[in-house]
Amino acid sequence: MTRLNLKRIRAVAFKEFIQIRRDPRSLALALVIPVVLLVIFGYGLSLDIDNVRMVVWNQDNSQFSQDFVLNFRYSKYFEIVGNIDNYRDIQRLLDNGRIMMALVIPKDFSHYLRSGKTAPLQLLVDGSDSNTATIAMSYVNAVVANYNVHLLSKTFQDQGLVPPKSLSQRPRIWFNMGLESRWFIIPGVISMIMMIIAALLTSITVAREWERGTMEQLISTPVKAPELIIGKFLPYFAIGFFDLIVALVMARFIFFVPFRGSYLLLIFLSMFFLTGALSQGILISTVAKTQILASQLAILTTFIPTMLLSGFIYPIFNMPKFVQAVTYLVPARYYIVILRESFLKGGTLATMWDEAVFLFIFASIMLTMSVKKFKKKVA
Repeated sequence: MTRLNLKRIRAVAFKEFIQIRRDPRSLALALVIPVVLLVIFGYGLSLDIDNVRMVVWNQDNSQFSQDFVLNFRYSKYFEIVGNIDNYRDIQRLLDNGRIMMALVIPKDFSHYLRSGKTAPLQLLVDGSDSNTATIAMSYVNAVVANYNVHLLSKTFQDQGLVPPKSLSQRPRIWFNMGLESRWFIIPGVISMIMMIIAALLTSITVAREWERGTMEQLISTPVKAPELIIGKFLPYFAIGFFDLIVALVMARFIFFVPFRGSYLLLIFLSMFFLTGALSQGILISTVAKTQILASQLAILTTFIPTMLLSGFIYPIFNMPKFVQAVTYLVPARYYIVILRESFLKGGTLATMWDEAVFLFIFASIMLTMSVKKFKKKVA
């Protein structure tokens, strides 16, 4: 087993700190970009579907139809931007993207209701964004269902009858009572930032030495490969740890995401994730040998998997089976679970044990591979 010399590790780390300080772009990447990304995603990305823009063509103009339209007007999910009296204008507004849906109430709407028949309605929806359209239509179905219940109860009361008994739904939402999408998004953003920034920072360290011709000088020194890797690793670990603290503070006191878990446990588990991400960047830097190629590989292997395959935005259970199998190799998948458990559910080590074990394995493999790969380069 190779015996490490702490003095040599400290010397390499000090050299890397000086290099970072002399490179304002690296400092900006390390300290400013995480804050900018958190602000952009925190304020700009939302899964909530509110204020669906719509127009109404009320051909009936009865009290029944006007009462029905009021259910949309006073709902926070809809915004009636105008009243239309022809299909030509509806098509134009849908084509221009100025509205998402149009509600058409036929002229015999009240006649159907008075005669006890089912009244037809027409809903024209822009289905370009299928997910948003589906959610918007579910809102409309809820409005129609509530109106039907109200209409049925009123009919029974007018006739002096007792309304039939029905189920009374009383949902109790755990962990995110207000269904704030920001509470769900921010922990995922922290995971993405930590993964991308950590890999990008270290992906250019070894490659920079090769490009500048200073690697040969390091090879000629008594510094062993593990000592060099660890020495380069430590400064960026400190920067990544600082970014984590800043992200946690912003999540708690700027975006007001509740934190119900243990800060010490989260920081401890974050060290595994940070170690693995930094080691992955060093491994990429060792293989690439050029800063441009290293940074491109770092983005390709961190940003895309974290964004698409970690459960950050898209639920993993909705993905095809073979894609779900691939997500098990994405470390951000497990770190996002740890973050969301810590913030929203008050997770403990027992509830996050599987994720903690995987992150430990990920960190161990990446650190070992980066050291071994660099040994081959030195030899």
